[in-house]
Amino acid sequence: MRKNIVAGNWKMNNDLSQTESLISDLKSQVQTSNAEVMIAPTFVNLWHAFEALRQDSIEVVAQNMHFADNGAYTGEVSAEMLKSLGIKTVILGHSERRAYFNETDESLAKKVDQALQHGMRVIFCFGEELQDRKAGNQETVVKSQLVNALCHLDADAYKNIVLAYEPVWAIGTGETATPEQAQDMHAFIRSLFKERYNNDVADNLSILYGGSVKPNNAKEIFGKPDVDGGLIGGASLKAEDFFAIVNAF
Repeated sequence: MRKNIVAGNWKMNNDLSQTESLISDLKSQVQTSNAEVMIAPTFVNLWHAFEALRQDSIEVVAQNMHFADNGAYTGEVSAEMLKSLGIKTVILGHSERRAYFNETDESLAKKVDQALQHGMRVIFCFGEELQDRKAGNQETVVKSQLVNALCHLDADAYKNIVLAYEPVWAIGTGETATPEQAQDMHAFIRSLFKERYNNDVADNLSILYGGSVKPNNAKEIFGKPDVDGGLIGGASLKAEDFFAIVNAF
């Protein structure tokens, strides 16, 4: 049975005092939910966030990690470092990592392998850019990203994989794919994994939508049969907005 998940990606926002304030606001909003709730603060505030939420139902996750165990990789963070803080889930392949830090399908495959080898769960991001969508190539692009980075894995590995489809043209632009566009792509993704693996893998994969989900559109988007939640950017920086999205289930 696949899970409903709402994960807040804070990106490079919030210093320590702002993190403390937002976590306090989040804790005041926590209530019984039909979704698994996660937040991804910046690296320097991960430990504080984990400690502050240790007794709460909100999971603290990481925004990225390196594919090596250790070594001369200045500024990078390993799976073991994250695990030593209590972090069990990592976001990999976000479109901003691909665009600004030149992450490729090949490097992401190594990161996915590393995370899984260390017993971590992966939220794997992928999606097409505007020119791909305009050219009608969105399914080709998405299939390539998924096959190249994930389809070397055994079926059993998908117990620790969450997919996050992000139409790049709808991130931080105010544009949002229609609920029908989101459903069409999510259905395509699920059919791809049925073809590559089996019905069990596909039916149990949580596929999140990550493109400008807001309180006023979350219910309609999450109501689609193949949309299992959201990877939330800007709206996750306000506790009231974030939990309005969480409570859309």
